[in-house]
This record gives sequence, structure tokens and C-alpha cells, in this order.
Amino acid sequence: MVMVKYILFLIQILLLILKVPYYIFKDVYRLINPIKEKNVAGEIVLITGAGHGIGKELAIGYASLGATVVCWDINEDTNNETMNYIKRTGKNSVYAYQCNVADREDVFRIAKKVKEEVGDVTILVNNAGIVFPKLFLKQSLDEIAQVINVNVMAHYWTLKAFLPSMIEKNYGHIVSVSSVSAFLPLFFGTTYCPSKSAIKAMMESISDELRIISRGKSAIKFTTVYPYFVNTGLVTNFKFRLPRLLPELSPQEVASSIINAQRQNYENKSIPSYWLSISKIGRYV
Repeated sequence: MVMVKYILFLIQILLLILKVPYYIFKDVYRLINPIKEKNVAGEIVLITGAGHGIGKELAIGYASLGATVVCWDINEDTNNETMNYIKRTGKNSVYAYQCNVADREDVFRIAKKVKEEVGDVTILVNNAGIVFPKLFLKQSLDEIAQVINVNVMAHYWTLKAFLPSMIEKNYGHIVSVSSVSAFLPLFFGTTYCPSKSAIKAMMESISDELRIISRGKSAIKFTTVYPYFVNTGLVTNFKFRLPRLLPELSPQEVASSIINAQRQNYENKSIPSYWLSISKIGRYV
């Protein structure tokens, strides 16, 4: 038995040694030979949480590429500000709808309006998310439920609302914004981190499900993005031990990376890119 454990340990070490250069080479190769980005002009892109931060920058970015943009946010004022900002740039194919993505009836009702007034959504970006950075025992029951409802359950409701038309046409793209905390638990993250891990599992499962039921013929794409800490204003006074090595990201650069990942059909993309490789390597340590 001791010998078996020793052999298994050596196998794990060998796998780790092989994995490190593989992932480094893979990332370097992608930098040198990037995948051609597909055209999104004319696509109907719906973005949740479009009133501020990453969602706002996503809306601006997709509009600049010629897409028809549908902005969803629970805050009507900031959502309209995003729409009006885009219109001032000369892009008029943009719409704003107030929607509480944690409320399934609200999601289905507004989704029906979007279909009638704009058309079938072809790119869905589930971006809305919230966090209460405090100790678990300090979180109220309502705060816990709110994080799960917005960060997890909302994805189920939007998938239920928009995926059927994509399946019918065998065309579309689902993008979900997770976090590096999905595989890197953080202090104050007892509720937030599991919610982001759930997104990862959900996207992998629905992608496999469509592949199996379509016998490999599904053309619907799925992209899960894992940003590092983003300065969106949701969390303040967050201290980094190594600020030069692990700098906080801006909403603009994260949105740009998300759009690029979607246009290049990445299944998984971390921001910065090396985080995903580190997480994969860590599984063999």
C-alpha cells in the first residue's frame, strides 16, 4: 500500500512537470497566433448589469462593433445613461430595459418585450453580479439569498428565456462572467466564491448537454470568463499583498477581453490569462 501511494505521488509530480510547460506554451502560442475574431455586426447582444462597470463597457464595446445592444439593469437611471451614452456616439441600435434578473417573472416578462420589440437575442452576456464583502456570520439571510439569486439563479432564468430560440435556429452564443474566485477562495467570499463556482459548473454542464442531445451538431457557443479583481466600485478598500504583481483591473480592459474571448469562441478565459493555467496546474499539486 505504501508503495502504491509512492508511485501515485510520483505520477502526480510527473504530470505537474509535463503540465507546466504545456500551458505556458499554449498561452504563448495563442499570443503569437491569435484566433481570428468573428464579426458581431448585426448580432443582437443582451447584457445584464449594463448600468455600470463591466456591463456598461461591454455595451459600449459591442455597439462600437456594429451590434444591436440590449441593456438590462435593475437601476433604470444608470441603464438609460448607458443607452444615451452609446447614442451620443452615433450608434442608435441600442435599447434599455429595467429588469431585476433575480426575479424570474420579471426576466420572462422583459424577455418577451425584447423579442417583440428588438428580435431574438443571439448573444447573451450574463454579467450582473453582486457581493457583500463581510464575514459569513455577519451576513444577513437576505444578503446571502440576494447573492445566490443574482449571481446564480439569474443565469437559469435568462437561459430559460433565450436559449430555446438559439436551439431552434442552431445559432447563438452564451457568455457568463464568473471570477477567479471560482477556483481561488477568498476571505469574505463564503457566499460569493461558491456562486462563481456554480457558474463554471453550469456552463460546462449545459454545453455538454447540448452537445450530447444534438449528437455533436450544436452550433451554439459557450464562453465563461474569470476576471481577477475589477475596480467597479462594488468593493472598496481592498488591500493587495502584491499590488505590482496582481494589479486590479479596470472595467474597460476586462470588457475588451470578454468581447475578444467571445469573438474567438473561447470556452474558458481568465483575465489575466495566466490565472486559468495556474488553476489547472494546481489540480496536480
